[in-house]
Amino acid sequence: MDHEELARRTQDFALRIIRLVAAMPRTRQADILAGQLLKAGTSVGANYREARRGRSRADFAANVGVCLQESDESDYWLELIAKSGIIRAELLTDLQKESHELTAIFAASLKTARNRNHPRPPE
Repeated sequence: MDHEELARRTQDFALRIIRLVAAMPRTRQADILAGQLLKAGTSVGANYREARRGRSRADFAANVGVCLQESDESDYWLELIAKSGIIRAELLTDLQKESHELTAIFAASLKTARNRNHPRPPE
């Protein structure tokens, strides 16, 4: 997957989060969870954009680390929303799958970026 495709994918994820939050019921509990999910879910793409504009590999790795944290946090809020019954779990399956995939992509990317910053000593 190239950088442009991942950028589109993170933006699509954010748009799906926005639509989900807009469709959530207006209760105190739902509003709190929706706000947390909205912040985390939209932050993934914003931080990936920042990572791509990083001035160094270390800068890139730091921002990808934030992407990893935010995608994983999004998954947490989606899980809570499903388990609380605010939204039926089966309606969240695809969005949770995407958050898992994004988390895996950013974990692998961070590992690669860190390995490039700290080469192994020769054997």
